[in-house]
Amino acid sequence: QAVRGLQGDNPNKVDEYHISSCIKHFMGYGVPVSGKDRTPSSITDIDMREKYFAPFKAAIRAGALSLMVNSANNSGVAFHANKELLTGWLKEDLNWDGMIVTDWNDINNLYFRDHIASSKKDAVRLAVNAGIDMAMIPSEGQFCIDLKELVEEGAVSMERIDDAVRRVLRLKFRLGLFENPYWDIRKYDKFGSREFAEVALQAARESEVLLKNEGELLPLRKGTKILLAGPNANAMRCLNGGWSYSWQGELADEFAQAYNTIYEALCNKFGTENIIYEPGVTYVADPNDNWWKENRPEIGKAVTAAGRADVIIACIGENTYCETPGNLNDLNLSSNQKELVRALAATGKPVILVLNEGRPRIIHEIEPLAKAVVHIMLPGNYGGDALADLIAGDANFSAKLPFTYPKFINSLATYDYKPCEQMG
Repeated sequence: QAVRGLQGDNPNKVDEYHISSCIKHFMGYGVPVSGKDRTPSSITDIDMREKYFAPFKAAIRAGALSLMVNSANNSGVAFHANKELLTGWLKEDLNWDGMIVTDWNDINNLYFRDHIASSKKDAVRLAVNAGIDMAMIPSEGQFCIDLKELVEEGAVSMERIDDAVRRVLRLKFRLGLFENPYWDIRKYDKFGSREFAEVALQAARESEVLLKNEGELLPLRKGTKILLAGPNANAMRCLNGGWSYSWQGELADEFAQAYNTIYEALCNKFGTENIIYEPGVTYVADPNDNWWKENRPEIGKAVTAAGRADVIIACIGENTYCETPGNLNDLNLSSNQKELVRALAATGKPVILVLNEGRPRIIHEIEPLAKAVVHIMLPGNYGGDALADLIAGDANFSAKLPFTYPKFINSLATYDYKPCEQMG
C-alpha cells in the first residue's frame, strides 16, 4: 500500500499526482551491533534472506522503482560493494529492472572509512561493478571523471554502464520526465488545502497511542484546569522530528509557525484561561545541534504552578535528531525530566505523561507515578491538534504501538519471526 500510495497503480506510467518510491536502506540498516548509525551489522545469511530481505522483496513485487543502499557493512562486507546482494539478490533473483542509488557519499566511504579501496577511483570501480546505478556524491564531479577512466581502462565494462544508464533512463521515462520535465504548481490546487490538512490531522489522531488510563482519567472535561509542563510542550520542532524542514529538524519552529504546538492546541481546545504553562525543563537552543542539551531546570516553578491546576500534563521525550548526531549511549530519559515528573507527582495532582519521542526511552522509574500515559511519537504539524482532540474526547484513541516498549535497557524484545522464537 505504501508503494502504491506513492506511485499509483501503474509503475510503468507514474502520473503527475504520484512520485517514485525509493525503498531503503538495503539492508539490515536497523540492526547494527553497536546500535549506532552507519555501523556494522552481523547478520547470518539465513536471517538476511528470511527477515531483512523479505520487506524489500515485497516492496519490489509491489512495483517499487528505486532503492537506496545501507551505508554500513555486514560481517565485514560493505553493502555498497556487495555484488551478491545488489546484482544477485535484487536484479537477478527478483528480475528487477529498477534503479539502485547510493546513500550520501558512500562510494567515497569505501575508501575513506572502510579502507577496502586503494583510492576514490578504486571505490567507484567496486561500487559500480557491484551494481550501483546512480551515485549520490556531494560537492564534486570527480565520480564522472573516474568512471570514464575506469571504462577506458577496462576495469568497468560498457555492459555495466549500459545497464546502469538503462535503469536511470527507465525511471525517468516511467515518471514522464522526458515528456514534461517541469510541473505547473497551479495544477496542484489541493496542495496545502483544508482537505489535505484534514487528512494529516486524522492520520495524527490515528497514530497517537493511549498506553495507560487509570481510573478513566481521560478524557478530560471541558473547564479542567491543566498545568502543562515538560520540554516538549511548546515546540513544533519536537512534533516533527529530524528530516523535517531541515536535516536535524532545527528549523521547524521557524517554518511551521502556522501550526499549533501542544500548548497552543490545548489553549484552543480548553481555553487559554484553563492552561497554565510552566515547562520546568527546557532544551538549549544550540546552533551546533547538540539536541540533547537542557537548560538549568526550573522545576520549582512548575511545582508551584501545580497548586492552581486540577491535572498535570507532562510532555517529555526528546528534542529532534537524526542519523549519527542522534546516536545514544543510554536509553534512559534525561535525569532532569525524570526529576520533573517525580516532583509534579509529589504534589498529589494526577499526572498525564505525553511521550514525544522517535524511539522508546526508558521510563520505568516514573511511569508508576502517572495516572495516564500517551505516546504520540513524531506526529507532524497536526500532532498537537490531534492530541488535544483525543485528550478532550472529541476523537477516540485507536492506535497501537509499532514496536515493543522496553521496561529496562536490557529487555529489548525482538519480534517473533518464527514459532520457535515466541517468548510468551
